[in-house]
Amino acid sequence: MWVFVACLTAILVKLGHWIYTQTNPKCNGKLPPGSMGFPIIGETVEFFSPYSLHDIPPFVRKRMARYGSLFRTNFVGRNVVVSTDPEINHFIFQQEGTSFLISYTESFNEIFGQQSLLSYHGMLHKYLRNLILQLVGPENLKGKLMYEINEATRRHLHSWARHGTVDIKEVTSEASRKLRENYKAFMDGLISFPLNIPGTAYHACLQGRKNATRVIKDIFEERKKSTTPHQDFLDLLLEEVRKEEKFLNDAIAVDLVFMLLFATHETTSSAMTLLIKFISDHPEVLAELVKEHETILRSRDKEDDEITWQEYKSMTFTHMVINETVRLANIVPGIFRKALKDVEVKGYTIPAGWTVMVVPSVLHLSPTEYDDPLAFNPWRWKGKDLHAGSKTFMAFGGGVRLCVGADIAKLLMASFLHYLITKYRWTVTKGGDIIRKPGLVFPNGLHVKISEK
Repeated sequence: MWVFVACLTAILVKLGHWIYTQTNPKCNGKLPPGSMGFPIIGETVEFFSPYSLHDIPPFVRKRMARYGSLFRTNFVGRNVVVSTDPEINHFIFQQEGTSFLISYTESFNEIFGQQSLLSYHGMLHKYLRNLILQLVGPENLKGKLMYEINEATRRHLHSWARHGTVDIKEVTSEASRKLRENYKAFMDGLISFPLNIPGTAYHACLQGRKNATRVIKDIFEERKKSTTPHQDFLDLLLEEVRKEEKFLNDAIAVDLVFMLLFATHETTSSAMTLLIKFISDHPEVLAELVKEHETILRSRDKEDDEITWQEYKSMTFTHMVINETVRLANIVPGIFRKALKDVEVKGYTIPAGWTVMVVPSVLHLSPTEYDDPLAFNPWRWKGKDLHAGSKTFMAFGGGVRLCVGADIAKLLMASFLHYLITKYRWTVTKGGDIIRKPGLVFPNGLHVKISEK
């Protein structure tokens, strides 16, 4: 009996000490203000509470009001410092590889793979980034992909018009049906508590990744056996894998394809869905777009010619609309880094090993930075640089980790708008509801009736 009591007492003491150290973490300096929440789960439940489209996350807004622009918390098992300060954000991005490294939650890393672009740093990251830029960089966009994007856009729009009514969120995904089904299975678990038990979001994520990876591996193996050159990104990857001195292997190549297809499926399709919603809700914006694109048609020798690179670069108002869409979209709820050492910022210390989360939506929806920030107003971008990020515009990230797919995403949206506006008429028939949890979700899609003019 006494042995049992002694053991129980020892367990309770250790548990009490563990709870105390979690809720009162050590620091060599002054920690930012905040709360670490409940034992084990921290403040995870409140962090994932759904909220509306045009809003700063309530989790962040509430703590900003109480603690200021820099505060500490704990969610999904991690100690986190949240920054909503533009100067601190800029400092964090500039210190990539020195004081901070890109870092995501355990669930995020497991889903994207330990060998994905997000997991590498330094020379390996540069190598993989340059490899992707051979596909989606400006030179290849101008030289090859422009034609392919135009052709694909026209083909898809023609197909949608034949169907009559389509769900824009569904049809703007570039992934195959098999991959789409699996991508949907793990969307809710990207930033989830890493509990691999059937029924949890994390478990669904891992199963979705497993199934999607199997599809990609099968495609990869088929291409290996093919003797017909396709001269595409998959051929480029295979060429790199076959090199005698190589960085790339099959596993890294598959993870790379998985990540790129996911980015296309989720971020670009979400942005294009919002694009249609916004211009449908704002006829004055649509009228200005029609004016710009009809001017392009009149300047051509043949009205039905495809978009040229020069025409694309001349679409000033179109790019203003794209910037305003991604500003309000805030598709990425947070940008994550890990402190490599104790870092001093504005009188506080971010301890080594802690995660830092930059929240773009706070700046994108700030009345200090943008007049009437919740309004969809493309004209606010008039006279501004439309192709660069800044301390207050981080729709495509920042620093050396600026989104490698930013240029192709903009081209896809511009091409889509051009052919939709000049060749078709459409009406939103149902859907359009949007929530965040914290990722962007369209619970009933955006259904559009479309027909040729």
